[in-house]
Amino acid sequence: MRGGVIAIDGPSASGKSSTARAVAESLGFAHLDSGSLYRGVTLVALREAARQGQTTGNPLAAVDPETILRAAEDRGLMLQPDGAGFTAYLEGEPVGSAIRGAEVTANVSAVSAVPVVREWINSRLRALVRAGRDVVVDGRDIGTVVFPDADLKIFLTATPEARAGRRISQRGKRVDPERLEAETAALAARDHADSTRPVAPLRRPEDAIALDTTSMGFSEQVRFIIELARPIFGNA
Repeated sequence: MRGGVIAIDGPSASGKSSTARAVAESLGFAHLDSGSLYRGVTLVALREAARQGQTTGNPLAAVDPETILRAAEDRGLMLQPDGAGFTAYLEGEPVGSAIRGAEVTANVSAVSAVPVVREWINSRLRALVRAGRDVVVDGRDIGTVVFPDADLKIFLTATPEARAGRRISQRGKRVDPERLEAETAALAARDHADSTRPVAPLRRPEDAIALDTTSMGFSEQVRFIIELARPIFGNA
């Protein structure tokens, strides 16, 4: 029996993951973070590259994607239910901290741009829903590629300046003009790269509801999505 799906897409630093997690908790759904699997594959790629003697740089220069995915399967990379969401496991152990490290973060974009990697991960995300899990999923191509038939699609956005300020604050830094200008430029460049990439580019699904959170508080945007979801999922 297929589970229900709420797809939340949007540009970098738009608050997709935190919003998806809060919506899932409120509705009793599971938060399915697609980024965890991409980061897990990147961790496997880095470890395979290290086995080949490469300790820095893009791991794809040392190991081909098919080898990386075989290693991911052999080592049991998967998402396991964990409270209101899922945790990435590798070789039977949770790797939540390892996949958030600086080296994985620096390489995950390159790994996630490989079509065969995206297909491998998408098939696993869909399998969780086919098994009957009600999920809130966030990413950049969830409503267009991964779950084009999602029950509810949201496209989160905010101005680059607003997103930059939030990201700086999350790092515990002061939002001064110099930091804000640099972070805004970085996000604008990331937006352009995500929107023009040849594989699964960032774009708003035609049937998605746009939600501009530039002037909204976090609880307000979460409540907005919940109110949209309740009529669709009944008493969820």
